[in-house]
Amino acid sequence: MSCGQESGHHNMCTVEHRALEKHLDVSKVVLEVSPLEESLSPAEGQRRMTLLQQDSELAKLHKQFVFGGILTEAEFWATRKKLLDGDNNRSSKQRMGFKSAMISDIKPLADGRTNKVTFNLTPEIIHQIFAEKPAVHQAFLKYVPNKVQQSPSAGMSEIDFWTKYCRAEYLHSTKNAVAAAVEAAEDEELAVFLNRTIYLQVKLMRKVDPTLDIEADEGDDYTHLPDHGISRDGIKEVAESQSLYDQYKRNLLQDLNRHAAVVLEGRSIDVELGNTKTVAEALARSKQEELANEASDANSNEERLTRISRMTEIDDLQAFHEPPIAPLCIKDPRDYFYSQQANALRTIGETATGAKPVNYHTTTREAYSCIRESISDIKSEGIHDSVVKPGIASKVLNSLTHNISSTKYNLGRSNRETVLDRLPSMTKEELLSHWTSIQELLKHFWSSYPITTPYLSTKVNKLKNAMANIYGKLQGIKESVQSDLRHQVSLLVQPMVQSLGGAL
Repeated sequence: MSCGQESGHHNMCTVEHRALEKHLDVSKVVLEVSPLEESLSPAEGQRRMTLLQQDSELAKLHKQFVFGGILTEAEFWATRKKLLDGDNNRSSKQRMGFKSAMISDIKPLADGRTNKVTFNLTPEIIHQIFAEKPAVHQAFLKYVPNKVQQSPSAGMSEIDFWTKYCRAEYLHSTKNAVAAAVEAAEDEELAVFLNRTIYLQVKLMRKVDPTLDIEADEGDDYTHLPDHGISRDGIKEVAESQSLYDQYKRNLLQDLNRHAAVVLEGRSIDVELGNTKTVAEALARSKQEELANEASDANSNEERLTRISRMTEIDDLQAFHEPPIAPLCIKDPRDYFYSQQANALRTIGETATGAKPVNYHTTTREAYSCIRESISDIKSEGIHDSVVKPGIASKVLNSLTHNISSTKYNLGRSNRETVLDRLPSMTKEELLSHWTSIQELLKHFWSSYPITTPYLSTKVNKLKNAMANIYGKLQGIKESVQSDLRHQVSLLVQPMVQSLGGAL
C-alpha cells in the first residue's frame, strides 16, 4: 500500500501500514469472529471484506474495536447496513438509458465497387428503434412471429425484416419520394416503414393543453426568408415542392421530439438485449401496463374537459356577475391623493417623540436647517441608546486581540494553512484517529440506552473504559505539544473532551 493510495484519508501514509496490511490479510476471518451471534452468507462476508480492503479508515476502526474486544462483529456492522447494501441498491435502481445520438445519425457503410450499403444494427440500436418507432415495433410483432409460426418457409425471417427496414431508411435518406412510392406500392411489408403513421398522434394530442395558442410564436419562423432554412454541408436544401418540403420538416420535428421523449424516459424494461423477440414482447407488455394505468386515471381527462370549458366561455352567453366590491369612483384625483398624504403625515406626527412640532409644508431651506440641528444635537449630547452594550463589545475586542497576538508567528505563510497543518505529523495523525474513534464509540454508546438487559450493561461498561482511555490520551497530547501551539491544540481537543464528558 503506497502513499498515493492514501491521499483521500488525510494523507496518512506512515506508521500503521504494516499493521494495516496484516489486518487486511486476516480480514478473511470475519465470518469466524462471532459465529454464535449471526450466520452470514458468503456474499455478505465478501462484501464486508471488500469494504475493509477499499477503506483503510474503516479497517483501522474494525481492528481497534472488534479485534480489541470492545465491539462484536455484529455490533460493528449493524451501524453500516446502508454501506453494505449500497452496491446492491445501485445495481438494482440504476438503469442504463439510451444514447443521445439519434438513429438517423447512424450512417451506413457504402461499398463503391459493389454498390452495396451495409447497416450495423446492434441490440442497443434495435431496442432504441422499437422505443422510438412504435410502428416498426408493431410490424415486428405482427409479421415476424406470426408468419414464422404459420409457415416458416413463406414467412418473413428476422433478417428479412431488418433488411426491409434498412432499405426503407435508405430511401428516406435519399429523399426520393417517387422511388419510395414505387417501392411501397410493390411491397406490402416495406410500405409499413415508408408510410408515416399516426400511431402516437392521438395519444399525444390528449396530453397537449387545448387552450395553448400555438400561433403565438408564428413570427419566430424565419425559414421563408432568404438565407434561412435547413443547411447541410454548407448548401441549403431545396425541396421539389413546398408540400414535400413541409412534410420533410414535419417528419424531422416529429422524429426529434420522439427521440427526446424516449431519451428522457429511459429504458422501461430490464431484459437481456440479445434476443430481439424477447425484447419486443417485453416492450409490448410494458406499453400495455402504461395504457392500463392511463385508462384508470380518470381525473386527468376530467381536468382536461374542465380546463376546456373554462377557457372557452363566451362572455355574451354568460350570466351577469356583480362585482364583489363597489368600484372606486374618484371625481377629483387631487382631493383623494392629497387627503391620503395628509393622513399619513398626521400619523407620523402622532407617533413621533419630542416637543418640536412637525411641519407638513416645509421648504428646502427649512429641511436643511432641521437636519443641521439634529446633527449638532448628536455631536453635543451623543446617542442616548447605545447600539452595543459596552461589556459585550469589550469581550469581543479582547477575544479578537488575543487571537491576533497568538497567530503573529504565522504571518507570511499560506492563507489556506490550518492549525492541523502546523502540527507535527504524528500529533496530527493521533488527533484525527482519536476523533474518528470518539465518533464510533459515542454512536454505539448512546444507541445502547435505555439499559434494560445485562448485555447492554456490559457493552456500555466496555465503551466507557475505551472512552476514558482516549480521554487520558487527549490530555497527554495537550501537554506534549510546544507552548506556542498549545492554545490551538486546546481548541481542537475541547469539542472531543466535551463529547466524552457528556457520556462519562
